Amino acid sequence: MKLLFLPFILFLSLTTSAQSINIDLKRQLDTILKSDQGIREFLDTEVKPARKDSLAKQLNYPRVELDQNSWLIMQKIDSLNIIKVERIIVKYGYPGKSIVGEPENTAAFYVIQHSNKINKYYDLIEKAGKSGELPFKYAAMMLDRKLSGEGKEQIYGTQVFMKMVKKPSTGKMAAFNYVVPIKDPKNVNKRRKEAGFDSTVEANALRLGVIYKAYTLEEIKAITSK
Repeated sequence: MKLLFLPFILFLSLTTSAQSINIDLKRQLDTILKSDQGIREFLDTEVKPARKDSLAKQLNYPRVELDQNSWLIMQKIDSLNIIKVERIIVKYGYPGKSIVGEPENTAAFYVIQHSNKINKYYDLIEKAGKSGELPFKYAAMMLDRKLSGEGKEQIYGTQVFMKMVKKPSTGKMAAFNYVVPIKDPKNVNKRRKEAGFDSTVEANALRLGVIYKAYTLEEIKAITSK
């Protein structure tokens, strides 16, 4: 008799789970996520022209306008998105997996990560990461950005900076790209794995176009102050 009730119990469980998703909010966050990630994908120099045409349609901007003003458009998108996300947070708290599903549960994270309001919302993001509403690696990324912005060592090695420095050999200014110094760099890949990252700090740096070197804050200060 117990076995006869299992399909019904499974159906009831799935139905209850589906009913807990806020469909309207999920759609809002899907649009926000696509705009946040779409404009950044458009800026990627390795993206093919056909894909850029598709992104232009998704973003609802003429391709020519995006080609000419993509950075300004990104700033506009980001400023509008943070207003929307803050209104959502006031009403719902962090819009996590239990109410919007995946990947829409990452939308608010990305918008905050690309804003100047990380300090205001980091605790909320950390709580969402620890409770399973958001994969914890996203909280780790925000912590790294928060610490890096404060001139401190990051923890997980996710942040790469670029500064213009004078090359001693030529006396000319050139871009210096580096992974922001990491606290306890010897164990960073262990921490990354525990946080849910699937790549090493070395591999992640290469993905971002940088060869990883474990600089200290003092070394970076000496290099960039010349």
